Amino acid sequence: MIASLIAFTLSQTVPQEAPTPPPACNTAEHAKFDFWVGEWDVFPNGSDTQVARSKIERLYAGCAIRENWMPLQGAGGGSLNSFDPKTGRWHQTWIGGSPGRVEFVGGAIEGGMVLQGYWNNIGGPGKNGLVKMTYTLREDGSVRQYGQVSFDHGTNWADSFDLIYRPKPTAKPKDDE
Repeated sequence: MIASLIAFTLSQTVPQEAPTPPPACNTAEHAKFDFWVGEWDVFPNGSDTQVARSKIERLYAGCAIRENWMPLQGAGGGSLNSFDPKTGRWHQTWIGGSPGRVEFVGGAIEGGMVLQGYWNNIGGPGKNGLVKMTYTLREDGSVRQYGQVSFDHGTNWADSFDLIYRPKPTAKPKDDE
């Protein structure tokens, strides 16, 4: 009883400090990857055969962009992307349906984003590669994700994947008949 009374008395007399507000993530730099936010149908570049759906959201007071990758066949995955104001760099952590994760780092370019990271076993068992992904906003509102891989630490590059994210069509309301 006495301990409760003391705790109550102290809580009434000791000024409470306001919690520190979260960092502001509403800068122009934080918005540089917003062109990728949306719901998408994904196709290989030059093809009308859909291979995946993808939902990309801006979350956590604008401090992160999360992708939910949903292939029509095979295992899915996702990424969490954020801008680090201390380094001025963007970071992406990709986790797929196979063990492990890939850490990418990069930055904004005019009309897009370039991220690079080492991907274990991308060329087969024991063949790790440096992967460079370039995301580009296209005039029609779609986004191109072009991936290249290097097995000699960036001296030579080869195409790895080339995807087009097309905005998912919105359902049209039915006419009242």
